[in-house]
Amino acid sequence: MTALVAASATLLLIGAVSLVLGLGSESGRGPGAGVLADLRARAVSWWTTAPRARRIRLAAAAAGGLAGFALTRQPLVLIGVPALVLVLPALLAGPADRDLLVLEALDRWVRLLIGSVSTGKSTVDAIRATRAQLPVVLRGPVNAVIARLDARWTLDASLRAMADELASPDADAVIAALIVATRRGGTGSAGALRALGEHTRRRLAALREIGTERAKPRIVVRQVTVITLAVLAGVALVSPGYMAPYASGVGQLVGALLLAAYLGSLVMLRAVARPRRRERVLQTAGGRHDR
Repeated sequence: MTALVAASATLLLIGAVSLVLGLGSESGRGPGAGVLADLRARAVSWWTTAPRARRIRLAAAAAGGLAGFALTRQPLVLIGVPALVLVLPALLAGPADRDLLVLEALDRWVRLLIGSVSTGKSTVDAIRATRAQLPVVLRGPVNAVIARLDARWTLDASLRAMADELASPDADAVIAALIVATRRGGTGSAGALRALGEHTRRRLAALREIGTERAKPRIVVRQVTVITLAVLAGVALVSPGYMAPYASGVGQLVGALLLAAYLGSLVMLRAVARPRRRERVLQTAGGRHDR
């Protein structure tokens, strides 16, 4: 009986999709044909342009919802399982730390500049010489610096504009030190760049350690989530009667509240783990630079 229900639900879904696609292809045969054709075109366009991982996740969400409904006969499962499949990966993943990515790219750039300046190049020539070896994060900003230098901006002003583009306190500290280093010239510039490289590496080590500590609670939450879902799925398979109280209207409401509370706690955890916004070091008066 369970297999029959699952097959019927799958055929019903396929039939509904086929009906929409069939009606959409009948453009011009009814007052709603144009709307259906437009919806069909948008759906096909969205599906074909969506990343492969997203399409797999959507298919898994639909299949999980139908399978869960076939096992439990509860509408909450039909809605809750797809919601969990679509939402949980984003909530359990670590928030992106843009400052860390930018600082890693700046650390590599400073090391490239040290190697180039050590051969006798000026800082401007070193910036031009290392542009092809830059990390992706810095290619645009550094190419913009070179374009400003070609437009007769000063190096200080070009680097300050780069800091505005990156808009990162750690990037401000590195660029401010780089500005000071370029003013020394010659061997003084190379020595200042080496000191800057040492500072950047220490800052990177500190950020990575902080990131590791922040990741520990997320790892625990992931383990608890996987164990909880596995236990619930096992109970639904082995002892369906245990889930019977949730089949009533009140049970469905309680289950929905519990699911919402758990997802809400994950949202709060993600908000707490997100790096706090810090004030920048370099500021430009009115967004204008002295050329």
